[in-house]
Amino acid sequence: MSFGFPTETVREGKVEVLVPKLKAFVKTAWEYAPSKAPVFYNPAMEFNRDIAVCALQAYQKLIKHELVACEPLSGCGVRGIRLAKEVEGVRKTIVNDISSDAVRLAESNASINGLTDKVVVFNKDANFLLSSYAAPRNRFDYIDLDPFGSPVPYIDSALRALRNNGLLALTATDMAPLCGVHVKACLRKYGGRPLRTDYCHELAIRLLIGCLVVLAAKHDIGVDPVFSYSDYNYVRTYATTSYGAKKADNSVQKMGYVLHCFSCFHRESQLELTPVLRRDCPECGSRLQVAGPLWLGPLWDERFCTMLDSEAKRKDVRNKIKILRMLSVVTKEIHAPITYYAIDKMCDKFNLPVPPLSKVIDRLSTKGFQIVATHFSSKAVRTDAPATVLKDALVNLAKISGS
Repeated sequence: MSFGFPTETVREGKVEVLVPKLKAFVKTAWEYAPSKAPVFYNPAMEFNRDIAVCALQAYQKLIKHELVACEPLSGCGVRGIRLAKEVEGVRKTIVNDISSDAVRLAESNASINGLTDKVVVFNKDANFLLSSYAAPRNRFDYIDLDPFGSPVPYIDSALRALRNNGLLALTATDMAPLCGVHVKACLRKYGGRPLRTDYCHELAIRLLIGCLVVLAAKHDIGVDPVFSYSDYNYVRTYATTSYGAKKADNSVQKMGYVLHCFSCFHRESQLELTPVLRRDCPECGSRLQVAGPLWLGPLWDERFCTMLDSEAKRKDVRNKIKILRMLSVVTKEIHAPITYYAIDKMCDKFNLPVPPLSKVIDRLSTKGFQIVATHFSSKAVRTDAPATVLKDALVNLAKISGS
C-alpha cells in the first residue's frame, strides 16, 4: 500500500509495524524527526511503550476481567496495537488520531498483525472520541494519553470516559514549564507553580498528578497513583480512579506545597491546599520559595509495583533490563520521604568533591537516618536527614578523602 510518504517496517515487542522513515524528513542534524514526519512515531519512546504493556498486564491480573483500552492520540498506532497483541485479557483496543494519514497507517498495521477484529481505528478529535464514550457501561478500562506536549487538554474527557476503578496513563513532555523554566505556562496549564530545583523532575510528576486530582475531584472522582517515573525528556504516571465524593475529598487532602531554600537546600512540605506558608528558612533564614499546589501523596503502590516487576520479568520486551533496574530502585523509594537531594549539585554549591553515593548512604544510615537512592538521578538520594546534616556528612567525607 502506498501512503504518499516513505515508510519502513520496525519491530517492537511482538508486532511489526509500518512507520514513517524518519531520516527522510530531516534536513539538518538538530531537527526533531518525529515532529517533521506526516505521522508521529518516536522510536525513543519504546521504553515508555514497553512499560505500558507490562503495566496494563499487571492491572489486568489485579482486576481479573477483560479490558477495553483506548489510545486517543495514536499516531501510527504502535502502542494500541501492541496492547492488543501482547496483553492477555484485552478484548478490544480503540486507536484514534485526527490525522487521516495516521489512521490509514494504523489500519494497515492492525491488518499486518492480524488484529482487525481487536483493534478499531477512528479518525476523530481526541476529546470528541472520549466524550462519545462517556456514558455509563460504554466506558474504557484503560486510557493512555501520550501526546506531544501536555496531556492536560484531554484529561477532563478521559476522566469521564474511564470506568470506575479504571486505569489512566499520562505522559507529559513539556518539561520546560513543569521544571520551572516557563513558570506562567505551568501555572496556566497545570494550576501549580514549579521550581527550578535539583529535584524538579519529581515536582513535575507531582504537578501533573495534582492537576489530575483537581480535575477529577470536579467529577467526584478520587485518584490513586500506582506507578510514576521520569525518563528521557518526559514524566509519566499511571493512576486508578474511583467514583465517590469522599474518595475525591481524600485525594484532594493529599495536595499541598513544597517549600525550598536555594541557599542551604532545606526543603519541607505542607499538606493542605490553603495553608499559612512559612516563608523564612528555619535553617539559614533565607527566603523560602514555594512550589504548588501539587500532589504530596504516594507516587507508587507497592502491590502494583510488585506485579509490574513480575510482568516485566515475564514479558519479551526490548527494554526488560532497563525496566527491571528502574523497578529495583523504585521499590526502595516507595516509603521514602518526598523530594531528593542531588549530591553533585550540593557539592558544587559548597565547593566540595563529589563522594561515591554508596559512602553517603552508608554514613547517614549509620547515624540512624533513612536514606535510599532514587530512579530520578543516579547521583541523588532520598533521606529524612535535614539538609544541614547531609551537608555535614559531605564535608566530613571530603576531609576523609583529602587526608
